[in-house]
Amino acid sequence: MSRWIAFLDRRFRISEQGSTPLTEMRAGTVTFLTASYIIFVQPAVMAQAGMDFGAVMTATCLAAALGCLIMGLGANYPIALAPGMGINFYFTYTVVMGQGIPWQVAMGAVFLSGIGLILLTVLRFREVIINSLPNDIKVGISVGIGLFIAFIGFVQGGIVMAHPGTLVQLAPLNSLPAMFTVAGVGLIGILLQRKIKGAILIGMGVMTLAAMPFGLVKFHGVVSLPPDLTPTLLQLDIMGALDLGLLTIAAVFLFVDLFDTAGTLVGVGHQGGFLKDGRLPRVNRALWPDSVATTAGSVLGTTTVTCYIESAAGVAEGGRTGLASVVTALLFLLALFFAPLAKMIGGGYHLDHDTILYPITAPVLVIVGAMMAGNVTCIDWKSWDEALPAFLIMIGMPLTYSIADGMALGFILYPVIKVACGKVRQVHWIMHVIAVMFLLRYLTV
Repeated sequence: MSRWIAFLDRRFRISEQGSTPLTEMRAGTVTFLTASYIIFVQPAVMAQAGMDFGAVMTATCLAAALGCLIMGLGANYPIALAPGMGINFYFTYTVVMGQGIPWQVAMGAVFLSGIGLILLTVLRFREVIINSLPNDIKVGISVGIGLFIAFIGFVQGGIVMAHPGTLVQLAPLNSLPAMFTVAGVGLIGILLQRKIKGAILIGMGVMTLAAMPFGLVKFHGVVSLPPDLTPTLLQLDIMGALDLGLLTIAAVFLFVDLFDTAGTLVGVGHQGGFLKDGRLPRVNRALWPDSVATTAGSVLGTTTVTCYIESAAGVAEGGRTGLASVVTALLFLLALFFAPLAKMIGGGYHLDHDTILYPITAPVLVIVGAMMAGNVTCIDWKSWDEALPAFLIMIGMPLTYSIADGMALGFILYPVIKVACGKVRQVHWIMHVIAVMFLLRYLTV
């Protein structure tokens, strides 16, 4: 056992990062448990596009595991990957259901976007983008993701709900999911304050056991065979996706993943202390996983794979190396055989016919959001040309429910305000290019 631990320590440079193998394993487990809802949400969404539920679930687990393995073994970062939320809704409701495009053709567009990401990674253009971001913009991204995560936690925990007049409002706090969410936040907060190791994981475990008698989580068994992948495997229509109109859709898939991944890498990197002089070491290696996993995932039968903001939960638990991502990858693979058990924790609670809540994982998102929001003090609030774009990013992410759209607000304003203030030399040329790209995206929609 000691030799195995020593091997892991050398392979992932765990001691150099001030961590331990046990901490990394615990962090990878927390990340998986926090992100495991995608195993069930993704097939539920894709099934509405006419895809087989079980096949999509298998494809989702395989694509996520591939991305996590490449990240952990290649880049040595505790950042997990899985099919991205948001882009899956765009795939189903806008492309397939809205435009009447067969899901096979739409999946071909996902494949083309993956090839595009690979080319941009080979050319190191994505690395240039991340390294050109100003420090206050990077902090704004980190805080914005934190606020976004917390907002998702509030929604998934039944604390806030939609309202036609005010968009959102406080949900009934006397509902069981809401009470468990609040209790979970309080429990984990107490454990963190008392500096209990594994606070997040312990909190999730206690809340899961406590929720069982109330029916918020259900024991469905332990082991099951993986669902058949055949209905979606190799079913994509690449030639159909090469149509000029479909190339625009492929560009949207590429564009969203480009900035979702960049934002998550910077945000989680800032939280974990990975940034050196404002830059993420080994950034090009960290940009390969989503490119390869997206391409492979489209072949298997799932949508764009991106870095997951839920990785912040594992980082908060102490994860600092790629071993955490490898553990997350293995758990995604194990989920294929232990789907009933994973569903108990990461699965949702049907409050009513149209509302699914996640009272066990939602508290974790709120806690991690609070942790990431602490970086707000690093912004130079006395410099409006730096602080205002960062603020727009922070407030934009949760209000637009999109990392990419939130980033767009700050990225467009940043070069404009700098140039207007006579500070054009302070703006990296790539920031001008990104601002124009964002403008073209919204002006042509």
